[in-house]
Amino acid sequence: MKLFVARHGQTTWNAQNKVCGITDVELTEKGIEQAKKLADIVKKYNIDTIISSPLKRAIKTSQIVADKNNITLQIEESLVEQNYGIYEGADRKDDNFLANKRNFAYRYPNGESMMQVAYRIYGLIDKIKGQYQGKNILIICHGGICRIIRTYFIDMSNDEFFNYTLENGKLEEYEL
Repeated sequence: MKLFVARHGQTTWNAQNKVCGITDVELTEKGIEQAKKLADIVKKYNIDTIISSPLKRAIKTSQIVADKNNITLQIEESLVEQNYGIYEGADRKDDNFLANKRNFAYRYPNGESMMQVAYRIYGLIDKIKGQYQGKNILIICHGGICRIIRTYFIDMSNDEFFNYTLENGKLEEYEL
């Protein structure tokens, strides 16, 4: 069984270098093109099901990939991006945001900690392992969620975790 993980296409806030968690923003034209390229890449894998975050940017990316490859699409609420609280819409280089990002057990004010996100994502991966044995599953989600999923499969130092980014429209493969 393989788990493929992709990040949605570029959004308006990605293009503006803004922190974007639960804020529901649209894809840009570039993001739509990235989703189409992702759909072409996915063709070479035998994907049985796509599981998508409920946010518009992930759903739009997922719909493009699913439609082009005739793959079943399911929405999974627990794949929603991390809630960055007061930093939603802030510049990604904001010193206070970056300081908070380095403290995994610290909740973003009015948001979630990375440990809370890991709890829900690890539980979802365990559920997928049990529910989809022998299937190839593609998750389409968000940068923060991709980072957490990576830690399920690969040990990362705090610094590696802090600096890891899966680019918009890119795909990773893991063995379940």
